Amino acid sequence: MRVLIVINSLVGGGTERSVAETLTPLSDRGIEASVVCLESRPGLEDEVRRVGVPVEVLATGSPTAVIRGLRRSIRSIDPDVVHTALFESDILGRLATVGGRAAVLGSLVNTSYEPERLHDPNVRRSRLEAARMLDGWTGRHLADHFHAVSQASKDSAVRRLGLDPAVITVVERGRDPARLGEPGRERRLRARVALGIDEDCGLLVTVGRQEYQKDQLCLIEAMGLLAGRENLIALVAGRTGNATDALARARSASPVADRIRMLGQRDDVPEVLAAADVFVCTSRYEGLPGAVIEAMALGLPIVASAIAPIHEVVDPGLNAELFPPGDAQALAAALAKLLDDPARLGRMGDRSRKIFEDRFTLRRSLDRMVGLYEDVAGRGRRRRGLRGLRVRASGDRDADGRV
Repeated sequence: MRVLIVINSLVGGGTERSVAETLTPLSDRGIEASVVCLESRPGLEDEVRRVGVPVEVLATGSPTAVIRGLRRSIRSIDPDVVHTALFESDILGRLATVGGRAAVLGSLVNTSYEPERLHDPNVRRSRLEAARMLDGWTGRHLADHFHAVSQASKDSAVRRLGLDPAVITVVERGRDPARLGEPGRERRLRARVALGIDEDCGLLVTVGRQEYQKDQLCLIEAMGLLAGRENLIALVAGRTGNATDALARARSASPVADRIRMLGQRDDVPEVLAAADVFVCTSRYEGLPGAVIEAMALGLPIVASAIAPIHEVVDPGLNAELFPPGDAQALAAALAKLLDDPARLGRMGDRSRKIFEDRFTLRRSLDRMVGLYEDVAGRGRRRRGLRGLRVRASGDRDADGRV
């Protein structure tokens, strides 16, 4: 079976990381995968090529030109399934497959059309509504099936895009334990030395691009409320974005600016996580929080905003403490409570690792994705067969007046 993955780029975000990690294991399972990117951006592109997976980057141009380029790629590769991910790739990929033989599978990776999105100062209501309508119409009429990374993303797509729940299958994405490695004291010490962090410091880590969605401002404010804890340090990892300037201003104004370190984009996120005592997720909305999954793989207790996808991933009270989104005081209180109970931190970290091993390994996710690909490809073949029967029947009727 051939699967063509169409994605905006292979920059190092959560969706892109999920795609990159699945490609070699898919080949081991008899699926020939290739990737078409709408643009080239630094991140995972070279990594994917190194494992022998073809990656084509389309020439930039108008949407019509990109669609033509995609159609040429689809004809050349002749996939059984075209799998699209992220908004631009979803829309252009669906349009490029019109009239083709491949089944079209879309991924629902976020809850982008929920009301919380309108609080983002970079989002205009009219443009978001136009995007929602376009996404919904093309999804309902041009896609065969959908892969949702969480029940929350499925529910949101049904509610906001008008998709039929029957055409959405939830498959939680996983992470490769071999890439992440295992937690341990020696690794923690080595990671701290590399980061210049003393062994006895309390260390908080958050990972995410610098955007309103991730709300690192909440963590910066909470650090100010915890100023009395002189050995507490926060590391903020993730590429720059629309919130970068606001984060820089907030950090500069904080009474503990020297204890809040903005790491930017990192290629060694597992090592940063290995150094931490607690992982903090302040997201206001998510599809499936990949950074939380990676933190659990490294045996970290989680303090996270109480949004639906987080509830799906963690075990509140046993491996995670949750707080209302955007509430820095509640975040600070949750952190203080955990940091004052080292024994509980250890138990919560052990529980995190167990949840990861039981639910979020790459192998478990891939077993389900392969089944989904086979099912979607089969639907495409059956649909094409029925079309062929209708065409032949119509031709017979035209030729001799009988069915």
